[in-house]
Amino acid sequence: MTLQFKPPLQNVCLLRLSAIGDTCHGLAALRAFQAAWPQTRFTWIIGKLEAKLMAAILPEIEFITFDKGTTLKELWRLRTSSRRFDLLLDMQLSLRASLVSTLVRAPIKLGFDRARARELQWLFTNARIAPAASEHVLDSFMGFARACGIEAEKPFWNLRLPPNALEYARDIVTDERPTLVISPCSSHAARNWSAERYAAVADYASTAHHMRVVLVGGRSSTEHEMGRAICAAVRTAAGATVINQIGKDTLPQLLGLLSQSTVLLSPDSGPVHMATMVALPVIGLYAASNPARAGPYYSRQWCVDKYDVAAQKFLGKAASQIPWTTKIERPGVMNLIAVSEVTSKLDALMAWR
Repeated sequence: MTLQFKPPLQNVCLLRLSAIGDTCHGLAALRAFQAAWPQTRFTWIIGKLEAKLMAAILPEIEFITFDKGTTLKELWRLRTSSRRFDLLLDMQLSLRASLVSTLVRAPIKLGFDRARARELQWLFTNARIAPAASEHVLDSFMGFARACGIEAEKPFWNLRLPPNALEYARDIVTDERPTLVISPCSSHAARNWSAERYAAVADYASTAHHMRVVLVGGRSSTEHEMGRAICAAVRTAAGATVINQIGKDTLPQLLGLLSQSTVLLSPDSGPVHMATMVALPVIGLYAASNPARAGPYYSRQWCVDKYDVAAQKFLGKAASQIPWTTKIERPGVMNLIAVSEVTSKLDALMAWR
């Protein structure tokens, strides 16, 4: 179906439930729509966790939260809604999201092109974005704006952070020293680097660049254990300057801290894309996943990229010979990244800065 409407539309619904990083990409696309259609009212159907971040920084957007832990109950709740929209932007490739889309009353339901519409999304939409191969996830989301005749020059976020988030950051970043934030854990354990290697980078950052080092993460036992292990492995005076904030903040507070810091070190995870939203450079650790597809959008030059090496070692093929979305989440894959490669990126970034 070819899009046939006269913009701007009155009411547009965006459907992207999760995850944190993908909602950051979705916000970039939303900003393109807002810039082109300033009179349009936007409603976002979003996951319960993700809403804790986005609702804090987007007061002008209406959010409908969806608790994925109670899918049937939530579907019934949405079924009773009588809301109508002019357009649905279906940015999620999952059967759950597609079921949600059936409950959104809109004449046009825009989804991914047939080749990328995994999990049968193509059955639930009646319009498609333009086909594209080997795109970054964020660029694929921007395809929704292009399908509606909006040509955005570059993705942008233009955030106004909550005062309490900035206050939280100022309580940690208390002087002019540069700050290295380490978010050591991904939601996939195979993407995580070792505590000893993170500690070695913390040592180096403190001694070579006189940096304050802050550990951040969620409240899971895995993340708490990682934080304790990093602190225990730190060997130099850095031990006195490593601040362990794992499990102690909210998502908006983490965003505030990132906005006041110098650099983030992290594997493929949500905070990578949160940092991108506030223009914080990211040293990304990529071996299990492809940074060209899912890396920090404006920090590719700072990433340690061992994805091709991992593909050859674990799959017997070059990265160019495997599907674009392939994850190489094998035991030991992150050991391909050496401490010296990370500290070299840190040196280069600090010299550039």
